[in-house]
Amino acid sequence: MTDQQLALEAISDAQLILEEFLRPHPRDHARILEELVEVLERPALIGTPTTKAA
Repeated sequence: MTDQQLALEAISDAQLILEEFLRPHPRDHARILEELVEVLERPALIGTPTTKAA
C-alpha cells in the first residue's frame, strides 16, 4: 500500500469516528477519542520522517 493510500484510509477511518462523535445520542467520549488516536497513530502512518542533508 502506498503512503497516499495509507493516508486516505486513515482519513476515511477518522471521518467515520468523528461522525459517530457528532451523532446526537449518548456516547462514550473517551472511547471515541481512543479510537481516533489509534487511527492517527498507526505505525505505517507515523514512520520515520525523512530529513534532507544541510
